[in-house]
Amino acid sequence: MQKITVFSPATVANLSCGYDVLGMCLAHIGDEITVTKIAAKGIKIAKMKGFDLPLDATKNAAGASALALLKKIDIDFGFEIEIVKKVHPGSGIGSSASSAAGSVFAINELLGRPFSKMQLIAFAMEGERVACGAPIADNVAPAILGGFTLVKSTNPLKVLSLPTLNDLFVVILHPQIEIKTADARNILPKEIPLTAAVKQWANVGSLISALYEKDYDLFSESLEDVIVEPYRSKLIPDFNQVKLISLEAGSLGCGISGSGPAIFSICKGEKSAINVTEKINTFYGTTSINFHIFITKVNSEGIKIMQPKYT
Repeated sequence: MQKITVFSPATVANLSCGYDVLGMCLAHIGDEITVTKIAAKGIKIAKMKGFDLPLDATKNAAGASALALLKKIDIDFGFEIEIVKKVHPGSGIGSSASSAAGSVFAINELLGRPFSKMQLIAFAMEGERVACGAPIADNVAPAILGGFTLVKSTNPLKVLSLPTLNDLFVVILHPQIEIKTADARNILPKEIPLTAAVKQWANVGSLISALYEKDYDLFSESLEDVIVEPYRSKLIPDFNQVKLISLEAGSLGCGISGSGPAIFSICKGEKSAINVTEKINTFYGTTSINFHIFITKVNSEGIKIMQPKYT
């Protein structure tokens, strides 16, 4: 192959109790990334459609991750990247991760898959370093692996794929405001009470158990963040009211996606998701904030090839 186009999905990171470790892949929204082999060595960002982001490969998440990959392989050619950016930058649903993961996945395919998915995650983390200042894995991992993922450690890198529940639908509310990742990190306390830490890691453990046991009730009970959400929710207008409406409408859980401002509600079944969407949409429509809201499923595949089509 000389050219490939992939769909690289959006993600939800910091999944309630899983700050910096738990992530979830979304199905119906993502970037489209086309990578072409070129004679010149290195990485060229040839086109960016959708949002005004840097074309300098060293300052672009897709370019930075691709450059990290090239450092680990000896080839006498390079790659040109075109990005149709559909995940809104700064939305909280893994915009930079979508591009960072998509470019290295596509290049790996063109090279005949010399790198493992764990290595691709490591390369994509360098794109995250450029985009948000830290080489975090909880957004890029679910994009590459699909489904739910747990980042056990980053040094050495070890990410675990988790099972999913078949009937999950996710409602994403995206208020059109900007929250910088650095600000969302700086608002967090440097120390937390031991009682809060114990409750949080108990929730992480029970959430993972719920995924393996296919236990929707336990899954719902576990979607509670007692450490990060109380602080970050202050940055999102009407977050507490949205969460209350979501839960009263029947969602299994509601929380902040990534560092915000997006808010996710996880529901059992499409009917429940539609009801939650309608209730949130009605309330947020009374505020002065522009917003988008949509329903998606959990994406168990991760990044997928769009072109060329295989038979």
